Amino acid sequence: MSLLTDLLNLDLSDCTEKIIAEYIWVGGSGMDLRSKARTLGGPVNDPSKLPKWNYDGSSTNQAPGEDSEVILYPQAIFRDPFRRGNNILVMCDTYTPAGEPIPTNKRCAAAKIFNHPDVLAEETWYGIEQEYTLLQKDVKWPLGWPLGGYPGPQGPYYCGVGVDKAFGRDIVDSHYKACLYAGINISGINGEVMPGQWEFQVGPAVGISAGDELWVARYLLERITEIAGVVLSFDPKPIQGDWNGAGAHTNYSTKSMRKEGGYEVIKKAIEKLGLRHKEHIAAYGEGNERRLTGRHETADINTFKWGVANRGASIRVGRDTEKEGKGYFEDRRPASNMDPYVVTSMIAETTILWKP
Repeated sequence: MSLLTDLLNLDLSDCTEKIIAEYIWVGGSGMDLRSKARTLGGPVNDPSKLPKWNYDGSSTNQAPGEDSEVILYPQAIFRDPFRRGNNILVMCDTYTPAGEPIPTNKRCAAAKIFNHPDVLAEETWYGIEQEYTLLQKDVKWPLGWPLGGYPGPQGPYYCGVGVDKAFGRDIVDSHYKACLYAGINISGINGEVMPGQWEFQVGPAVGISAGDELWVARYLLERITEIAGVVLSFDPKPIQGDWNGAGAHTNYSTKSMRKEGGYEVIKKAIEKLGLRHKEHIAAYGEGNERRLTGRHETADINTFKWGVANRGASIRVGRDTEKEGKGYFEDRRPASNMDPYVVTSMIAETTILWKP
């Protein structure tokens, strides 16, 4: 008699050319990921060759009940680490039947910025450091923390090793390998300062692909924590008090910054970011004021400052960049629940297109 795992692991290529495509999109809250699957006649590796699809937007807070149809436009394809074989994951964005992007579709506006000739010429590179917290399912308290209590103070947990310091490593490593299998340019993982908190990094990725890859990496993590019976939180300050929050530090460079003399370009870009500090903060994630307090490796939310190797700054420039006179910088302001389409395109717009 077959076990459930045997059926889940069936290799469909033995009996059919058909594949399963899991269509993924961002729901009405701006952070909830949704997905559903459909059968296709054979392997597909070009999103433009995939059919559009629809769903009930009234059930995702994205459309009224009397006009509920929302259309999914396939935008990026990834290998499916759950079904494997030729099966795929498809990152989509969302439109009305008339072809207008719905309000929660942040990808469409981002793509327009990234397709601007001046932005294309600069070949914008991103590396996003996605922090997150693993919570016990029934009590919504961090993994590894005593029920109703607290662990020892921060210090031993950052990049820590051992049963009393690292909680959830099996989830983290499973996610790491799933991302590599999917074709996501995940560049690393590490345990974070608060116990039960971890980080993965996506990049370097060019332009709109940074947003596509981070959203699918989040989707994979949601699926893996679902299997593990653990709750995934992107709250920027999941535990109040003397505990680090969770961010999505965004590393950024342009072709001009990576060339000789690029340090001067970096400084001019940072100056422009400072002039639009309030606009950026407003777009950098909900609840960020609980995280950006001036403590726990952050700058105060109302203050813009930058520095070399300063983790208490809004913008940090690395020692290597200062020494070599070219490179990249890190925007430390985005919260863990930011929308990568919004953040990456806004940084490009401000530093390349915006005229003070």
